[in-house]
Amino acid sequence: MQESRRGFLKKAAVVGTVAAVGTLSASESAKSTVGSNGVVVGKSPKKEILYKKTANWDAYYKASY
Repeated sequence: MQESRRGFLKKAAVVGTVAAVGTLSASESAKSTVGSNGVVVGKSPKKEILYKKTANWDAYYKASY
Protein backbone atom coordinates (compact mmCIF):
# COMPACT_ATOMS: atom_id res chain seq x y z
CA MET A 1 0.00 0.00 0.00
CA GLN A 2 2.79 2.42 0.93
CA GLU A 3 4.68 1.68 -2.31
CA SER A 4 1.66 2.41 -4.50
CA ARG A 5 1.08 5.71 -2.70
CA ARG A 6 4.72 6.68 -3.12
CA GLY A 7 4.61 5.75 -6.80
CA PHE A 8 1.50 7.80 -7.32
CA LEU A 9 3.00 10.82 -5.58
CA LYS A 10 6.19 10.56 -7.65
CA LYS A 11 4.22 10.37 -10.90
CA ALA A 12 1.94 13.23 -9.84
CA ALA A 13 4.94 15.39 -8.99
CA VAL A 14 6.53 14.73 -12.40
CA VAL A 15 3.28 15.47 -14.25
CA GLY A 16 2.78 18.65 -12.22
CA THR A 17 6.32 19.80 -12.98
CA VAL A 18 5.90 19.16 -16.72
CA ALA A 19 2.59 21.02 -16.72
CA ALA A 20 4.13 23.99 -14.89
CA VAL A 21 7.02 24.16 -17.37
CA GLY A 22 4.58 24.02 -20.28
CA THR A 23 2.53 26.83 -18.76
CA LEU A 24 5.60 28.99 -18.25
CA SER A 25 6.80 28.55 -21.82
CA ALA A 26 3.29 29.35 -23.13
CA SER A 27 3.15 32.51 -21.05
CA GLU A 28 6.58 33.57 -22.34
CA SER A 29 5.39 33.29 -25.94
CA ALA A 30 2.24 35.22 -25.04
CA LYS A 31 4.35 38.01 -23.55
CA SER A 32 6.20 38.46 -26.83
CA THR A 33 2.94 39.30 -28.66
CA VAL A 34 1.59 41.64 -25.97
CA GLY A 35 3.43 44.71 -27.23
CA SER A 36 2.85 43.93 -30.89
CA ASN A 37 -0.95 44.29 -30.70
CA GLY A 38 -1.44 40.75 -32.00
CA VAL A 39 0.72 41.27 -35.10
CA VAL A 40 3.17 38.47 -35.73
CA VAL A 41 6.53 39.65 -37.03
CA GLY A 42 8.36 37.03 -39.04
CA LYS A 43 11.76 36.66 -40.61
CA SER A 44 10.65 35.59 -44.07
CA PRO A 45 12.62 37.07 -46.98
CA LYS A 46 9.51 37.00 -49.16
CA LYS A 47 7.59 40.20 -49.80
CA GLU A 48 3.90 39.97 -49.03
CA ILE A 49 1.75 41.04 -51.97
CA LEU A 50 -1.64 42.25 -50.82
CA TYR A 51 -2.90 43.78 -54.05
CA LYS A 52 -2.07 43.27 -57.70
CA LYS A 53 -3.83 45.53 -60.17
CA THR A 54 -5.96 43.44 -62.52
CA ALA A 55 -9.10 43.95 -64.58
CA ASN A 56 -11.12 41.98 -62.04
CA TRP A 57 -9.99 44.23 -59.18
CA ASP A 58 -10.82 47.32 -61.25
CA ALA A 59 -14.32 45.98 -61.91
CA TYR A 60 -14.74 45.19 -58.21
CA TYR A 61 -13.68 48.66 -57.09
CA LYS A 62 -15.89 50.35 -59.70
CA ALA A 63 -18.89 48.28 -58.55
CA SER A 64 -18.22 49.06 -54.88
CA TYR A 65 -18.31 52.84 -55.31
